[in-house]
Amino acid sequence: MAKLILTHEVTGVGAAGDIVEVKNGYARNYLLPRGFALTWSKGGEKQVESIQAARTAREHASVEAAQAQGSALTAKPVRLVVKAGESGRLFGTVKAEDVAKAVAAAGLGTIDKRKVELPAHIKSVGSYHANVRLHSDVAVVIDLDVVAAK
Repeated sequence: MAKLILTHEVTGVGAAGDIVEVKNGYARNYLLPRGFALTWSKGGEKQVESIQAARTAREHASVEAAQAQGSALTAKPVRLVVKAGESGRLFGTVKAEDVAKAVAAAGLGTIDKRKVELPAHIKSVGSYHANVRLHSDVAVVIDLDVVAAK
């Protein structure tokens, strides 16, 4: 088992600033090369404090504020306008960053792209769902309408 300090939130493992133990292969082949974690050391405690301070600054101040934004997000579908062919197949795929930009453009507040979880690769126009974690205690499912640009 490898002891690591997470620098980003990893679904099913932990949040940024957490000290976790994962299997050696997962750490060596996934978390460390992608920059999601650092190897734990006694000197790393200062890094943990700065990572956790940045995380709390990004999070909503309270659960109530997160729930208010969550109810606004679930009230109506978010519309994504993307380039697509005549058959409805997209030129590329919809990414979490695209969803975050569409939410901001719709006037529903700002969300961190790292908090958006898409179910699978979205490669055609249609209606989809995405999970958004607004706070450690608040997660909502938003509706996405992917439409072709004209």
